[in-house]
Amino acid sequence: MSARIAQLLAIMARLRSPDGCPWDRQQTFASIAPYTVEEAYEVADAIERGDLPGLKDELGDLLFQVVFHAQMAHEAGQFDFESVAGAICDKLTRRHPHVFGNGGALSIAEQSSAWENIKAQERGAADASALHGVPHALPALLRAYKLSKRAARVGFDFENAGQCADKVDEELAEVRAASHDSRAASPEIFEEIGDLLFAAANLARKLDVDAEAALRAANAKFERRFRGMESLAARRGQVFSELDLAAQESLWQAVKRDE
Repeated sequence: MSARIAQLLAIMARLRSPDGCPWDRQQTFASIAPYTVEEAYEVADAIERGDLPGLKDELGDLLFQVVFHAQMAHEAGQFDFESVAGAICDKLTRRHPHVFGNGGALSIAEQSSAWENIKAQERGAADASALHGVPHALPALLRAYKLSKRAARVGFDFENAGQCADKVDEELAEVRAASHDSRAASPEIFEEIGDLLFAAANLARKLDVDAEAALRAANAKFERRFRGMESLAARRGQVFSELDLAAQESLWQAVKRDE
C-alpha cells in the first residue's frame, strides 16, 4: 500500500474516531450515498469540460467516498478498504480470461459478449432474470437504456431503428391523446410521458447513442443558447423577461446562426 493511501485511510479513521469530526461520525451508508453519486457526476463533468487539474481533484473526492464507505463497513465488522481493492482485483482478473488466463485474443465485440456471459454466470441462480443487477438508483434515462439493452440480449428487441422510431411516434400520439382528453398532470399523462421517454431511450440504444450523454449535451446546448439570448437582449438594451415569445424566438434564431 502506498504511503498516501495509508495516510488517507488514517485520516478517515481519525475523522470517525470518538474524538473526531462530529459530522463525519454521525454519517451512515444511506446519508453518504447521495454525496457519492454527486462526486461521480462531478468527475464526469470535469471530463466533459476537459479540465484535467479539476479531474484530479474530483477523482480524489470520489476516492474519499470509497474510503468513507469502507471505514464504516470496517467499523461494522463487514469489510475494509483492502478487501474492497481485493474484490475488484479478483473481479477484473476473472472477467478478463483473454488477458490473465488462456482465453486467447478476442475482438472488442467478442470481449463484450464474453464479459456479459461471465457476469451472467456470476449472478447464477440468485435471480434468473435478464434484468437482474440493473441498479434502481441509476438516473432514470440511463436505467431505461440499460433495461432495454438487457432485454435485447435475450431477443426482446425491435429489428431495426425505424421500428423504434415508429414506437416513439406511437407513444407521442398517446401523449397527445391523453393531454387532449385529460387535465394536466393526470395519472394517464404521467404514464404516457414515461412511456415516451422509455421509447426514446430505446431508440437511442438502437442507434448506438448513449442516451444519457446525448441528453447532457442537449442540456448544455440549451443552456449555452439561452444564456446567449439573455446576453444579446442585454446588449440591445432589452429586458429578456419582458419580451414576447416572438421576440424571444428571434433572439434564439440569432444565437443559433452565430454558432
